[in-house]
Amino acid sequence: MAVGAGIALVGTVPEAQAVPGVIGTASTTANVVVGSSITLASLVPSFTLSGNPGESDETTDIPVTLAVTTNNNEGYSVVVLSTAPALSPTLPGNPDNIPISNLQVAAAGTGTFAPLSTTDPILVHTQAGPSAPTGDVITNAYRVDIPFVLPDVYSAVLDYYVVTQ
Repeated sequence: MAVGAGIALVGTVPEAQAVPGVIGTASTTANVVVGSSITLASLVPSFTLSGNPGESDETTDIPVTLAVTTNNNEGYSVVVLSTAPALSPTLPGNPDNIPISNLQVAAAGTGTFAPLSTTDPILVHTQAGPSAPTGDVITNAYRVDIPFVLPDVYSAVLDYYVVTQ
């Protein structure tokens, strides 16, 4: 049988076969990119202070708690800020309110209270380095100085923020 320009093929072409015991290898690199994460969880939904005009009350028995979990190597800070300039009454027709600065916060156990604000976040915890893998439990104490107001339940929403360093 003639193939092409002067090239002749006679018979069949043998199959290519690997030499026994020779192994082919190749490698790949697995890369896992881990980002920085931070969560704030388990913040108590509310707390109550009570007393009469001219008195102060603290959350000494039951502090406000929350949990922070982060893998950020530089650490994190926790701040709190009021959403309103005053604690507002719940009863209709009550004209009174309690200035938010009468409500103060402290890192539990420090005894150093700072008045809350709508514009100046209060630092309640800071930490260099990541949290424990299961999170860090942060506790805060609150104190209120009760002015001369009508009997009522006065409330304001407080926002906690956690920020990586």
